[in-house]
Amino acid sequence: MSASYRQPGVVLTDRRFTVPLDHTDPSGETIELYAREAVASDKAHRDDLPWLVYLQGGPGFGANRFVGRSAWLGRALEEYRVLLLDQRGTGASTPANRQTLPLRGGPAEQADHLTRFRADSIVRDCEAIRPQVTGGAPWTVLGQSFGGFCTVTYLSLAPEGLHTALITGGLPSLDAHADDVYRAAYPRIERKVAAHYDRYPQDVERARRIADHLLTHDVVLPNGYRLTVEAFQSLGILLGGSEGSHRLHFLLEDAFVRTPHGTELSDAFQEQVQGLLSYAGHPLYALVHEAIYGQDARPTNWSAERVRAEFPRFDAAKTLAGDEPLLFTGESVHPWTFDCDPALRPLRETAELLAARTDWTPLYDPARLAANEVPVAAAVYHDDMYVDTAHALTTARNIRGLRTWVTDEFEHDGVRAGGPRVLDRLLALARDEV
Repeated sequence: MSASYRQPGVVLTDRRFTVPLDHTDPSGETIELYAREAVASDKAHRDDLPWLVYLQGGPGFGANRFVGRSAWLGRALEEYRVLLLDQRGTGASTPANRQTLPLRGGPAEQADHLTRFRADSIVRDCEAIRPQVTGGAPWTVLGQSFGGFCTVTYLSLAPEGLHTALITGGLPSLDAHADDVYRAAYPRIERKVAAHYDRYPQDVERARRIADHLLTHDVVLPNGYRLTVEAFQSLGILLGGSEGSHRLHFLLEDAFVRTPHGTELSDAFQEQVQGLLSYAGHPLYALVHEAIYGQDARPTNWSAERVRAEFPRFDAAKTLAGDEPLLFTGESVHPWTFDCDPALRPLRETAELLAARTDWTPLYDPARLAANEVPVAAAVYHDDMYVDTAHALTTARNIRGLRTWVTDEFEHDGVRAGGPRVLDRLLALARDEV
């Protein structure tokens, strides 16, 4: 354990743990996990506090870095010591990216390696480090988005490690194939786009103009990202967040600049877009995004791309040939993603092998969930763009004792945007105080 350091109201400590790469072979190769421990600076008896471990969204993102007691963290620190874990392969944990994966060998070896970066391995990592953190006592888990998926896996594989489970925007379907997930997602995304255009009607023409430019020009962003019209449409991922519609609007309003060579996309626009679209900081998100839905012998087989063809209104070329508004897309990864992004291009064949894989293992145990005894509370955001509400509520009904809070006050990022309110409500539900 390294020396502690301080931010306003918080004492922070960096911690590192060694865990097996493959938990079925505990004597084999190991990897390193990084975590940041946070404790309120005014807690005189901090060693007596129970533990809460935060599992962030993704997959493939490191744990959110906080300044002081921002967002939900301040509420948690009132009664917990908090462990902000960088899930395997992310953040400051042993990385998995275009630079490190070739150490594994070729694409086949890389794909095999990446099968160990799903929710089941993350849960087993938690169980491996929990005795070192809590002395063996069960802890509370707060799972946001994909972290909620991991929490349901935790309830399936190792409920004895949990005192309480809190889930925000992250109740997965227990049995849906990736195709089912995206068939539910595209209509939901279309509703979010329509709501955006209702709020900012001037963006209809702005988005069409940018898309038309991209259909008739080859645009390569400063970092080497090839900005196609499909990649531009994927900026709709912003619409799932509390401020996303406003951010998209501000992005679109200054897209063009007049130059001696005619009208071009402005440097400012290109700089912002490459920051939003690049996977350089979180390549695992692209690599294993559909793999998180694999649970049987059916390949995911680029599900988002195949299912998109069932919704022709998302075809930009056809839209621009008529007078319909351009539809943005949302949280999805496509084969062309690996062609556009220089951080992903070397991993295209690896991604193809993962998409074709047919030996996925189950992530959830319906029988164990039906007999659950761990207090569980879940915030379900009405018409959440990233996680289907109907799927979430079906799962809620199949986890014994789970209490839900269905709300339209927040978007998918409610646990961060809502400050202490979301966590406070979940704790009250889990404790039968409301």
